[in-house]
Amino acid sequence: MTISSFDDLLQAARAQPEPQRLLFVFAGVELPDDATSAQRERFEVRQGGALVPLMCVDKRPDELASFATLIEESSQFGHDWGIVFAAAMSGTVNRAPTSEDAEEPLQRMVEAIKRGEHGAYIPFDSQGHAVQMG
Repeated sequence: MTISSFDDLLQAARAQPEPQRLLFVFAGVELPDDATSAQRERFEVRQGGALVPLMCVDKRPDELASFATLIEESSQFGHDWGIVFAAAMSGTVNRAPTSEDAEEPLQRMVEAIKRGEHGAYIPFDSQGHAVQMG
């Protein structure tokens, strides 16, 4: 299944034979202090910049009715974000992954995004559309 929207992600997670837990890292885009003039120009037209993880959360697919639900919850933390990275972790037929199970994978996601290693995650823009990075 091609995932081109957040709704596609929810549908795919709900269709899995094993229970899933979705992992989200919300990131802002900043201009590094040592940016060149060319990088500054690109940043001004909303291209380029450095991804900075701002907050993370894990959810069962049944806890999210839609992307709007995730947006509403994220707005309670007072951070303006530009992109949210998503991943999923599977449980077993008899056991769904818990928030405690998700702590370490979420921290690995945060660290990977800080290093610019986000190829294993699905990025979504603020409208819930999957975006191509790079």
